[in-house]
Amino acid sequence: MPLRLPPLPALRFFEAAGRHQSFKLAAAELNVTPSAISHGIVGLEQALGVALFIREPRGISLTAIGVDYLSYVSEAFSLIAIGTQRLPNHRADRPIALSCAPTFASRWLLPRLAGFRARWPNLDVSVDTSHRQVGFPVDGFDFAIRMSRAPVAGSAWTRLFGERFVPVCSPAYLATLRDERGVPDLQRATLIHVNAASEDWQAWLEATGSAGIDTSGGLHVDTIQLAFEAASMGLGVALGRKPLVDGDLASGALVEACKQTVTASTAYWLVSAEHADSAIQRPELADFKGWLVDEATRLDTHADAAPTTT
Repeated sequence: MPLRLPPLPALRFFEAAGRHQSFKLAAAELNVTPSAISHGIVGLEQALGVALFIREPRGISLTAIGVDYLSYVSEAFSLIAIGTQRLPNHRADRPIALSCAPTFASRWLLPRLAGFRARWPNLDVSVDTSHRQVGFPVDGFDFAIRMSRAPVAGSAWTRLFGERFVPVCSPAYLATLRDERGVPDLQRATLIHVNAASEDWQAWLEATGSAGIDTSGGLHVDTIQLAFEAASMGLGVALGRKPLVDGDLASGALVEACKQTVTASTAYWLVSAEHADSAIQRPELADFKGWLVDEATRLDTHADAAPTTT
């Protein structure tokens, strides 16, 4: 007797909405309208006879039944995706799909991709910088680069490198911070904060033992890129994040406001589905991972020689 399955399109809607905890984000991922997602899930709930989501004015959340059901649906789609990828010659020429933050992409990854293309000229890379969760391998990504203090269970994590924090500003702004002895005084500075950063000024101040610096005010922005741009325009002092800020320091657009450098507790990690890079059908994934890890290792080895405060 054949298995009776719920409507598969509705299950796809449910998996995406449950992963994102949002009908809107699920709709954007699947290229449909939020209304289509909502109606599809209502039909699924009616077919199953259970409520999968709690709908509130502020958003949606999974019910206890929905959380349990999502684990089965996600695993089922993962198995289908893995099985499809293992078919002989299945889309063997598709790009290597990578998800990462926009500042990381523009300041670290893209400047190095020319080296990758020189070694593997026939391999294409697709870089996605949208701020959304990645489910391996269901949503088509091969790798993601994420900031974290430690690996998270359920996928394969390889450490790339950590950041080092140092205050930076424009040369002209630095001149306004100098006291009568010519020493920069951060107590005079407007601090530029990154709202989304897991570690920011407070981490640097605590690690360096700096006192008397007010972190309650200043300029607040939502990306590291904007913080660096604001600092280069003379709007204040940003927390520079080596190696992402290295280009600005080398060009002179930014200078160090002080010499105390702090090692971040988080690091950049390369994340993928477990054993994804060992698939016989796509050896290029192993090539890309190996190249990326080699680039990061050279960077971390160089960084180890620099004096830091922990």
